[in-house]
Amino acid sequence: MMRALTFASALALSGVPAIALAADGHAQTGHEANDAHAPLFASEMELARGFVDGMMASGVVVPQPKDPGGGYTHEQHKRNFRAIYQGGQLFQITGDERYRDYVRDLLLEYAELYPTLGEHPAKANQYSGRIFWQVLNDAMWLVHAVQGYGNIRDTLSDADRQTIDDQVFRPAAHFLSVESVATFDRIHNHATWATAGVGMTGYLLGDADMVERALVGSDKSGEAGFIRQTELLFSPDGYYTEGPYYQRFALLPFLVFANAIERNDPQRAIFEHRDGILLKALRTTVQLSYRGYFFPFNDAIRDKSLRTAELYEGVAIAYAQTRDPALLSIAEFQGRTVLTPGGAMVAKDLAAGKAQPFPFRSLLLSDGPEGNQGAVAVLRQGKSNSEGEPATVLIAKNSSQGMGHGHFDKLAWQLYDNGNEVVRDYGAARFLNIEAKRGGRYLPENTTWAKASVAHNTLVVDEASHFDGDGKYADKFWPTQTYFSDADGLQVSSGMIDSAYRGVSMKRTLLMASIPGLEQPLVIDLVHASSDAAHQYDLPLHYSGHIMEYDFDAQRSVAQRPVLGSANGYQHIWVDATGALDDGKGALTWILDGRFYTYRFAANGPVTAILGESGANDPEFNLRREPLLILRAQREGGHEGAVSFASLIEAHGSYDGAAEQTLNSRSLVADLTHTRVGAADIVQLTLKSGQRYAVAVSHNPDPEAAYSAQLDGETISWNGYAGVIVLAAKE
Repeated sequence: MMRALTFASALALSGVPAIALAADGHAQTGHEANDAHAPLFASEMELARGFVDGMMASGVVVPQPKDPGGGYTHEQHKRNFRAIYQGGQLFQITGDERYRDYVRDLLLEYAELYPTLGEHPAKANQYSGRIFWQVLNDAMWLVHAVQGYGNIRDTLSDADRQTIDDQVFRPAAHFLSVESVATFDRIHNHATWATAGVGMTGYLLGDADMVERALVGSDKSGEAGFIRQTELLFSPDGYYTEGPYYQRFALLPFLVFANAIERNDPQRAIFEHRDGILLKALRTTVQLSYRGYFFPFNDAIRDKSLRTAELYEGVAIAYAQTRDPALLSIAEFQGRTVLTPGGAMVAKDLAAGKAQPFPFRSLLLSDGPEGNQGAVAVLRQGKSNSEGEPATVLIAKNSSQGMGHGHFDKLAWQLYDNGNEVVRDYGAARFLNIEAKRGGRYLPENTTWAKASVAHNTLVVDEASHFDGDGKYADKFWPTQTYFSDADGLQVSSGMIDSAYRGVSMKRTLLMASIPGLEQPLVIDLVHASSDAAHQYDLPLHYSGHIMEYDFDAQRSVAQRPVLGSANGYQHIWVDATGALDDGKGALTWILDGRFYTYRFAANGPVTAILGESGANDPEFNLRREPLLILRAQREGGHEGAVSFASLIEAHGSYDGAAEQTLNSRSLVADLTHTRVGAADIVQLTLKSGQRYAVAVSHNPDPEAAYSAQLDGETISWNGYAGVIVLAAKE
């Protein structure tokens, strides 16, 4: 039986003053009576009251399911589960029976509807739900509704309680765990929601069998179920294999169900399981963001941020478990909390000034349950903003495929600076819950463009996506993270893979270096690929901003706009200009939000620079129009036919439109050269001041190893994997 822990008793146990009912029927606390109750909790109460009171004014509306995501019935059932959840909380906190009665009446209406439901009429290619078009949404309904019901159940008549138990929650749990067993037993976020809903229902109804199925799978073998998901979906560093967007989404059922397990089965020590993986995952989720927005890996909706319902709940639960003051700064950024004892604790301690800045930092996050399926490297540098987050962030995505939501983007990267995404990842081609866009489902262009390798900042061979676009095959392979360093002044990530294309080995090393004489950290990108056969190699750069200038001759597509290719994403690229660069060198400068960025490159032979934009062959206008540059190289194969690209991105100057003032709009780097000396890479930079530097990479992680190379009569020496060397200035 779910333990009856009232809101007031939970607050008392946690040291937060209990909430009492004032004469006007509103919640009143010791803080309100003294020096004002914690504002964050008070504002959350008002938001909840406003929403639930509005729902009550509209009456009990439980429509026959009909619409896909974004449609009326879909959205009404979402509003209903939110009203059940928050209405139950408001009753617990205030004792106002109007909230209890409304939640009861909603659930009694569902008790009339639920037994009549079959497959949803708007089902698509995913498992059909009953209330919603897919099972996932039914599980979300249950996770929220069972919590709201738990707050009123003991106050209902025996008849009403029996009706709701037997005609809503038992059949809903049976549908998810028995009728939808293929979803329930998956190792996937859909199953996380399902097991959480079923498990919490089992605790509430005193059904031990239901709880056991949720915890260890439908056959109770332990090969599936909630516990197994915590072991297989997260790496030891708390990275969720589908990426931060889905990590954020899955954290709510993970943490809410864990909280219920902790209350009902404390002997399981769920928050200590696997070295505290769930709390570790919460912190990792926050680290996988920039200015609050998640890195848009894989099938990500790009506008998701830390300001999301899943993390309001997650931060409150994690803070109640840890009292980590850094989490309070995240709650402060969010400006929201939840109406739970944990949420009250967050609000109280935030109001008491206990918050400390969250420690955003450079870090390497392993992927895979054993931490051996690649990694994600996050390199941070530069001056912090008011939240304590460094200004420049580079991400090297050397992770596994990420299951069905994964993209074909091995060794891809992104760059953030000055509050903006400078080198972009497209994310998902989807307009979530916008009915006009195919019911809010994934669009066809999610496969033809967003998942394609050319839509990412990664090397593409022969205009084919990695693993030939086969997700199940790709799940068997991942890059090797060969090196990582977060040393001050020169941070490095390096990875390699030889399975993305048969017979082709690829390696990428990204460095973020502090170079005297340059305004911002310099990013250097080294890409190598080798094969015994001849291939075409394309290196795309998807950037944000408006082109200012480029330093190579180009044939421009003015009268008509050609399309670059016919498949694997190339059919969606318009060609605006092309330039043949016999020496493989060139530069492109753009402006973004008042700052200039120059991309300077040097290949080991001729390349064609292709300036383009996404959006071709898009009759339903599903794609965003975004610029890109592709460096294309034809190589014959063999040792002499390997391809190398060395490039840098330099942030410089400023533009103030109000003052009509421009500073340093042109690059401070005059020249870039790249030389291979044995297995080492040496990039030489010449600044316009005449000062010269070399960035040398040995690709040997031994920090004691010493290296020396002769180039043009100069000796370049360094130790370890990489180093920055000052060279003699030119007159």
